[in-house]
Amino acid sequence: MICRLCESSSVSVLDLGACPPCERFLTADELDLAEVSYPLHLRVCPNCLLLQIPALITPQDTFTEYAYFSSYSDSWVRHAKSFVDQAITRFELGKRSLVVEVASNDGYLLQHVVAAGVPCLGIEPSVNVGAAALERGVPTVTAFLDEDLAAKIRAEHGPADLVVANNVYAHVPDLLGFTRSLRELLTADGWLAIEVHHALNLVRLGQFDTIYHEHFQYYTVLSAQRALATAGLAVVDVERLATHGGSLRIWARPEPVALPGRRVAAALAEEAAAGLHDISGYHSLRPRTEAVRHDLLRFLLDAREKGKRVVGYGAPGKGNTLLNYCGIRTDLLEYTVDRNPYKHGRFTPGTRIPIHPPERIDADKPDVVVVLPWNLENEITAQLRHIGDWGGELVYPLPTLRRAELS
Repeated sequence: MICRLCESSSVSVLDLGACPPCERFLTADELDLAEVSYPLHLRVCPNCLLLQIPALITPQDTFTEYAYFSSYSDSWVRHAKSFVDQAITRFELGKRSLVVEVASNDGYLLQHVVAAGVPCLGIEPSVNVGAAALERGVPTVTAFLDEDLAAKIRAEHGPADLVVANNVYAHVPDLLGFTRSLRELLTADGWLAIEVHHALNLVRLGQFDTIYHEHFQYYTVLSAQRALATAGLAVVDVERLATHGGSLRIWARPEPVALPGRRVAAALAEEAAAGLHDISGYHSLRPRTEAVRHDLLRFLLDAREKGKRVVGYGAPGKGNTLLNYCGIRTDLLEYTVDRNPYKHGRFTPGTRIPIHPPERIDADKPDVVVVLPWNLENEITAQLRHIGDWGGELVYPLPTLRRAELS
């Protein structure tokens, strides 16, 4: 594979086999039809150290109609409001400012900008998700961001004081063009906020389920610096976040700017100490990934042997990587539930596990509930603490298999 950032030849880190696209949930009518799968093979570039997978699907394949609505996670909405409140204060945003969010989803974040009276615009490619944002009163353009659209938005609305790109910088195969588009949206003294899952956690904790076809690349602070620099954007600050199992909030500004802050230096030093500024540091991911699979399968097989009823909670994209890589079917996980009505009555891609509303758990009172969106542990444990009343167990498979304390 040729690196999409520097065009060097990348080397293998982790081969997860072949999986269908993680958000391609099946209807009942599709269960007897052929299902397309693609290789899921993570590589690293020895030159620029960008972790990446081949672009085997296009963003249009995934995001024209999308199954993920951000607002179904209460903690994620709170996270977004906290960010908006801090940004408004930090940058003194007001009625003459402009905030643009790329991949604005269902308005989960910009609704708070609207409520504060600050002009804003969302750019959301998924028609069904963007429609939900419009219903919330969030101005939204339904389109994929590219350089032409960025120039058009700048001409019509002016440059943005703040551009937000949460959990989208990994989703773009045209990394260089997308980065130039972000720069085009910004004022000369504007701020760019990017949130991405931290590749340090992916490797160090074996978070292999964050690898799926719509995630084309995976960032350290170092590789993000190198990618942003291609469009004249400099990383000036970094925040470490607990979201998605450990994320980065990267603050960048158009060059020239002052030297990066101490948090950037600290993050780079931690990555270097973990061996991630050299390709040798990435080789630990494979044994950690295999250990997670073996532990989970042993647990599920033991539960089946004991006659326990085991179901899942959540149907996230990451869960489908986990289920497919581990080969888990309905003999080991009877069904899963999800708060998103879009997924009800559908089936997980590849593994064909049925998805029901959350109320199904209370009706069936299963012995074990395996949580697939393990990164929302605090929120989901609070929601499901009551299953302990009938002796149910709540189990999280990553980063190591563990039972939640329900008492």
